[in-house]
Amino acid sequence: MSQHSPGVQKYVDQANKMLAERERTIKDARKLRFDTLAVHGLYTVAEAIEKNQGAAIEPVFMSTGQVYRDSDEMEAAQTGAIPTWAYVRIHNPTLGYLEDTLTMLETYGSDIDAGCCVYSSGMAAIENLTDTLLVKLGNAPANFVAQSQIYGGTFQQFNVRKMQERGIEVRWISDPNDLNEWRSKIDRNTRFLYGELPSNPGLVFFDLAKPVDLAHEHGLPFVADSTIATPALMRPLLHGADIVVHSVTKTMSASGTGCAGAIIARRPIVSNIPNDAMKADFTKYLREYPHRDQGGCLHPMQALFTINDLRTLRTRVDSWSQASMQVAKFLVKQPQVLEVNYLGLESHPLHTVASKYLWLVDSEHDARYGKPVNRYGHLLSFRVKGGPQAARKVFDRFQLFRRVTDLGRVKSLATIPSISTHLQQGEEGRRLAHIPADLIRLSVGAEHPDDIIKDLEQALREK
Repeated sequence: MSQHSPGVQKYVDQANKMLAERERTIKDARKLRFDTLAVHGLYTVAEAIEKNQGAAIEPVFMSTGQVYRDSDEMEAAQTGAIPTWAYVRIHNPTLGYLEDTLTMLETYGSDIDAGCCVYSSGMAAIENLTDTLLVKLGNAPANFVAQSQIYGGTFQQFNVRKMQERGIEVRWISDPNDLNEWRSKIDRNTRFLYGELPSNPGLVFFDLAKPVDLAHEHGLPFVADSTIATPALMRPLLHGADIVVHSVTKTMSASGTGCAGAIIARRPIVSNIPNDAMKADFTKYLREYPHRDQGGCLHPMQALFTINDLRTLRTRVDSWSQASMQVAKFLVKQPQVLEVNYLGLESHPLHTVASKYLWLVDSEHDARYGKPVNRYGHLLSFRVKGGPQAARKVFDRFQLFRRVTDLGRVKSLATIPSISTHLQQGEEGRRLAHIPADLIRLSVGAEHPDDIIKDLEQALREK
């Protein structure tokens, strides 16, 4: 017998038919290439015609709430018996289009079952994700193990907001390629392992599969921040990671119109937390509980802006990566430059391990290449001879590069991390993260590389 009243069951039956159709759509979409998924996501011609008056582009639902047909549908929705979005702080159909696209891109080339939950920023996503996993079991507080070379905002959230203010210990890894260091930091109260690759701004990289396997040996999830790589170069779920987090604000939202964050998690995740619903479908659990309660919701208009930027992701990442390689090779030859950090350089100590993971998606199906090709992204950094003041003088002479703390834009950007993105974590924190005061970070954009190099050339010229 049904556990629902006849009125509620009617809506449950309708929802089940819709969900079955959605599964068929996903199955068909898995046959498409990466670029096609980036352009269309799961927004089909049938949906455009039947549900959205023929709108060719995903519509923006500028409404804070959802109208229900009657009390039976409201009950079915609020009890979780049917899919619902209810209220924009919980969800919104436009956000759903973005989540579908991100899920398909992150699982591309596999049959991995995964879900996505989007946020108002990458930091909101990281906070919601980590707080949800940091459950205290028994008397001992929870802890987690994290690579120390991470984005400055993430470092602050972990080191200050969690450890100093709340007593949740973060156990830092100084060399993420040292598996014994990871192993030595894990105990019965560890809840997850966390890494960022490539790291911002030092471009640290590690052999992802090894700490993932170690995490699973201990019944723990591995969380990978893949913001810099994007799914166009690396998809951590395919290498065993349980959860991927992105600051979608960056490369995926290249036009720079606003912030967004995302969590993409496989179903199920590994975890030592006795919460079956959370482990079975992590992003659904986030949306229904922590995300709903903490309120880091993404605006529907920004979701559409991001969807539009995503449509050209692979092409942009390919082009910007090639330009970055030219820039890196130029900088290596300059007498004023002390050191260049770019994973594409064969001289980089982590070039080999990065080359194992960073591949331009679908390059073997691209007529220009016809085979798998490595690409290393748009981010690089370099140190200037003469110390911090010399670096500031070079920085101040940029004419084409915008002096901005952001990255991943169509316009080339530059910053000095020690006085911007990593300023608040202090000298000791910057030492831990390998951020010297003479380091300049570059985010190479869509300008012609000849013009980018000319700007660097004139900035480096002694005056």
